[in-house]
Amino acid sequence: MNEITWNDFEKIEMRVGTILEAHDFPEARNPSYKLTIDFGEKYGIKRSSAQITSIYSKEEIIGSQIVAVVNFPPKQIANFMSECLVLGAVKGKDVTLISPNKSVTNGFRIE
Repeated sequence: MNEITWNDFEKIEMRVGTILEAHDFPEARNPSYKLTIDFGEKYGIKRSSAQITSIYSKEEIIGSQIVAVVNFPPKQIANFMSECLVLGAVKGKDVTLISPNKSVTNGFRIE
């Protein structure tokens, strides 16, 4: 494991957002959804690709709050531009989304 400094950690903008839309992403190499996520007034609406199809249906994640890194540069995934990295706990191909256990304001920072 590589250690990071406190200064390194402070650069990571992990924010809470609410999933507004989830669509199939058949062009992706691995089964994925295209997500539209609301991070509040300051950070706005961002899109992301998430390999969460083995655990979640599109219908059940809409309206869910998640945690994502919002200060990565955009990344091209197939024909889709991902603007943030949704965080999850990974076991094999199963990804469990990380989310607050109580509702908070979109855009709240994880520290």
